[in-house]
Amino acid sequence: MDAQAQIKQTVSTNPVVLYMKGSPKFPQCGFSNLATQILEACQVQYLAIDVLADQAVREGIKVYANWPTIPQLYIKGEFVGGSDIMRAMYENGELQTMLEAAK
Repeated sequence: MDAQAQIKQTVSTNPVVLYMKGSPKFPQCGFSNLATQILEACQVQYLAIDVLADQAVREGIKVYANWPTIPQLYIKGEFVGGSDIMRAMYENGELQTMLEAAK
């Protein structure tokens, strides 16, 4: 399975997916750390994918969403954004609403 098909399957079969650098316990960049903190604050279960573990996924996710940076959040298969967008949505309550609807 190529990276695009793998990504599509992952975001389609899991309600909340975060592509990030590192893991939630050991984020490898400040933006990924912020993204995990936001999701933890929302008390939501999510699948974290470490893009540093697979170069094909690391490059493929940028193409998949047509978004050049990581982390990337997907809710119910839909690309939401990176950590800055997540922060803004969290602060205005929109992210919590989307996450609640995804349960």
